[in-house]
Amino acid sequence: MSEVRVRFAPSPTGSLHIGGARTALFNWLFARHHGGKFILRVDDTDLERSTEESMRGILEGLQWLGIDWDEGPIYQSQRLDEYRKFANKLLEEGKAYYCFCTKEELEEMRKQAEREGRPFMYTGKCRNLTKEQIENYLKEGRKPVIRLKTPREGKTVVHDIIRGDVEFDNSTIDDFIIMKSDGMPTYNFATVVDDYQMGITHIIRAEEHLSNTPKQILIYEALGVPLPQFAHVSMVLAPDRTKLSKRHGATSVQEFRDQGYLPEAIVNYITLLGWAPLDGEEIFDVRKSIREFSLERVSKNPAVYDVQKLTWINGHYIKSYDLDKLTQAIIPFLQKKGLIGENYDYEYIKKIVSVVREREKTLVDIADAMTYYFKEVESYEEKGVQKYFTKEGVVDILKKAAETLKNLEPFNKFTAEEAYRKLVEELGISSSALFHPTRLAISGRTFGPGLFDIMEFLGKEKTVARIERAIKFIEENIKG
Repeated sequence: MSEVRVRFAPSPTGSLHIGGARTALFNWLFARHHGGKFILRVDDTDLERSTEESMRGILEGLQWLGIDWDEGPIYQSQRLDEYRKFANKLLEEGKAYYCFCTKEELEEMRKQAEREGRPFMYTGKCRNLTKEQIENYLKEGRKPVIRLKTPREGKTVVHDIIRGDVEFDNSTIDDFIIMKSDGMPTYNFATVVDDYQMGITHIIRAEEHLSNTPKQILIYEALGVPLPQFAHVSMVLAPDRTKLSKRHGATSVQEFRDQGYLPEAIVNYITLLGWAPLDGEEIFDVRKSIREFSLERVSKNPAVYDVQKLTWINGHYIKSYDLDKLTQAIIPFLQKKGLIGENYDYEYIKKIVSVVREREKTLVDIADAMTYYFKEVESYEEKGVQKYFTKEGVVDILKKAAETLKNLEPFNKFTAEEAYRKLVEELGISSSALFHPTRLAISGRTFGPGLFDIMEFLGKEKTVARIERAIKFIEENIKG
C-alpha cells in the first residue's frame, strides 16, 4: 500500500459533536495504524454560517481528545482559485457547461415535475447552448452557474470498504451544479478537487455522505483523476434509535468536557461506536486501538449512543488515572464551584482526590463530593436526618464523641479510629450508632470516603465544631 493519506473536513458552523469526533478518530486511527498522514481541512465555503468561534471550538476539541494532525488546517475559502481553475478545465473540455436558467425557470421545471408525479431533476435546458447564446446571456448581465454533464444511462458504483458495492442509477442524477453564480464551488466539487490535490487515498466519513458519493465519482471521472477508496461509517443513533440530537442530552465534545468527562474515556467510548478490539474488551487505551484498527471490522449497523456506558467507562478511568493529572483536571471544577481561588494548597487537594475518586464517575461528581472539605456543611441529607439524627440518645452519643476528639492528641485518622472504637465499647453501642451520625454531622452526607480520612483532612477543630453544630441542629429541629 502506498502512503495512506486521510482527512477530516469539518464545517465550522457548529460544535464538534460525538459523530464528528468519531469520524475524526477513525481517520486518525487508520492513519496512525498504517504510518500515514492525517490532514485537517476546513470546509468553510459557506461564508454566512461559518464562524471563527466554531472553528476554534473544533480545533480545541480535537486537541483535547489527543487527535493531532500532520498537515493543516487547510481552509477551502483560501483555495477558490483552484476550484475555478478545475471548473474552467471541465468547461474547455466540454464536460461542464454554463447554465443561465433563472429562478423562475427552475421553479417551473419543479412544478412540471410535480404535475407529472416525478422527482425534480434539471432538464438540461442549457446543456447545448451555442457560443453566441452564451455571449448574449453574459451581455444581459446574467450570472451563470456551472453544471457537470452527467451520463444519462448506466450505473455509478461506489466500492465501499465497509458497505460493499452500492449502485446508483445514473438516470436519477441530473446535471448538478459544481460552481455557483457567485463564483463559489459547491460542496461536492470542492471536496473532489481538494481530495485529489491533497492526495487523499481513503475517504472515511459518515453514512449520510453516501448519497453524495456517486456525484463525486462522476466529478473524478470527468477530471480524469484516480478515485480514492471510500468507507462510510454508520450513523450514531439515540437510545430510542432516532437521530441523535440535543434533546437526548449532551452530544458535543465541549459539553462532555464541561460535565467532567476525561478525554481518554471519550476516545475509548467513541471507538466502540462501530468497532471493537479483537479480544472484545471494552476498556482499552488508544495504543491498542492504533495497533488493531481496520476498516474491514467497522460495523455496517448503526451504533447506539449510551451515556450510561460512557459514564461507566469514565468512572473506570477516574479510578485508574494518574493522581497528579486527575488533580490538575479537577482544579478548574473546584474553582468554578467557588471552593478554591487562584491560590490553593495543591497537596491538600491531591490527598482529598485520592480518597474521593473511588466512588465518583465524573470530575463534576468529584468536585461536588469535595465541597464539605472547603465549605461548612450547610444542610444534611434528609434521608440521613430521618435515619440517624432522630434516634434516641444520638445527642448524648455525639456529645461524647466531640468531647473525646477534643482531647485527642495527636489527631489523625489512626488515633481517631482507635478513640472511636474505645468509645463504642464504653457506651455499649454498635459502631454504626456512632459512625453514621458522625459522618452525617461532619459531611452532611450518608456516603463518602472513609470516616476517619475525612476527619484527618478536616482536622480536629473543624471536626469537633461540625459535630457540635449538628448537636445544636438536632436539639433545635428534632428534639425541641
